[in-house]
Amino acid sequence: MIRNSDKKEDFDSIRKSHKKEDFDSYSIDVRNDNVEGALRILKKRIQKDGLFFELKKREFYAKPSEKRRMKKAAAIIRQKKIQSKKGISKGNKR
Repeated sequence: MIRNSDKKEDFDSIRKSHKKEDFDSYSIDVRNDNVEGALRILKKRIQKDGLFFELKKREFYAKPSEKRRMKKAAAIIRQKKIQSKKGISKGNKR
């Protein structure tokens, strides 16, 4: 739902839980007939909320073995990110 208003946008309240009712309740204020800007804000909200990722994930059926492989790859990426933040590299610690 897009509506006209001159209210200031509050980006702190964008995060929502992933329920069907929440995905139906997005409302964006259009200022000065700037529809492109309102669409950009809507896309940001949806992306920050994780809806794009969820839609991409559910677009095609994933076999259980694929799900396990993707979970394992995500865990490896998370661990590498944590290690890089701590400054731990591969190899010997001299």
